[in-house]
Amino acid sequence: MATPWIAPSILSADFARLGEEVDAVIDAGADLVHFDVMDNHYVPNLTIGPLVCEALHRRGIKAPIDAHLMVRPVDRIVPDFARAGATYITFHPEATEHIDRTIELIREHGCRPGLAFNPATPLDYLDYTLEKLDLVLVMSVNPGFGGQRFITSALRKLEQVRRRIQAGGREVRLEIDGGVKVDNIQAIARAGADTFVAGSAIFGSADYGATIRAMREQLARG
Repeated sequence: MATPWIAPSILSADFARLGEEVDAVIDAGADLVHFDVMDNHYVPNLTIGPLVCEALHRRGIKAPIDAHLMVRPVDRIVPDFARAGATYITFHPEATEHIDRTIELIREHGCRPGLAFNPATPLDYLDYTLEKLDLVLVMSVNPGFGGQRFITSALRKLEQVRRRIQAGGREVRLEIDGGVKVDNIQAIARAGADTFVAGSAIFGSADYGATIRAMREQLARG
């Protein structure tokens, strides 16, 4: 399995000092910066767009940018995030009429495609797409808001995706998003995740570095 990555979600950061916040979590040991992009259409909330991504990219952030697009339709915004400096672009199958076309669009713009699954979304969409993906995102909350409680059925879904990835023989990141904390990250890793999105657990803590270190200690225990 791939080296574990910690991906702080800037949805929980202090937006009045966002650049400093992102610098702080990277300096604290984050591997990936997670962007929760919401459109008040596909999900009931409105957050950030490609201009924020571009501003952070120009700032020279040292970690890859993981753009999670909770928008519909999604194809129109993909090129904007690619130009803005995203490394991974992940979308929901319900947000496009043609999943394969969207995957190819992301790849054509030089980014790594990911597919995201809401808690009740079946994994059937992976039957004909997994071989084209670089990341699978399992939502352990219903998308739209930060600070929600972890939905435990996501563990079973992680196990199922991990089996599919192993059977495929390619390295595909398996990401979890929602309710990830120090006290449950070990169980989440055992279920198969290797990339851990954490928002309030990191940005709501007094010491970002201590929280990320505590997460890594839990992961190291297996």
